Amino acid sequence: MTFRELAAQRRSIRKYEDRKVDRETIDRIIETTLTAPSSKNCRSTRIAYTDNPEILRAISQMRSTGSAFVREAPLAFFILADDSNTDLWRENCSISATVLQFAAEDLGLGSCWVHVEGRPHDNEQPDGPTAAQYLKERIPALEPYRILCVVACGYPAVRPNPHTPKPEDGDKSFRIG
Repeated sequence: MTFRELAAQRRSIRKYEDRKVDRETIDRIIETTLTAPSSKNCRSTRIAYTDNPEILRAISQMRSTGSAFVREAPLAFFILADDSNTDLWRENCSISATVLQFAAEDLGLGSCWVHVEGRPHDNEQPDGPTAAQYLKERIPALEPYRILCVVACGYPAVRPNPHTPKPEDGDKSFRIG
């Protein structure tokens, strides 16, 4: 499959088969993800993962909306950063999370990004505890890292059709000069 085909095929997957992801596949995803570019090659991104049902349940409750589906995922990756040597950790982590999703897709898995950084735990209390604080209280191993997102991952229960060009997509790019 070409990269172009892989990119068209990759969709956000929120429903997974009740099937574990083996360690070799997890290691391949992490190995590929760690090749992602970073600002000044500082390599600030860190990756943690879990297949523990109790931790997946905690992740599913980190936000009042948008994270509940993680409870049924067989696997989740934390995209973390050591922000001690760069202020561009968000950008580095974003690149890494994207590479991770393509690596998972290439291995027959589906994934979905759940944003953590700057998100409230409860949308009704936007100035209250954050999703990151909620996670760090329950998963001390996440300290001292910053958490950009969690990527749920597993074998898709349903595989949506690939993206196809839409008429309005032609208006999303233009030439300068």
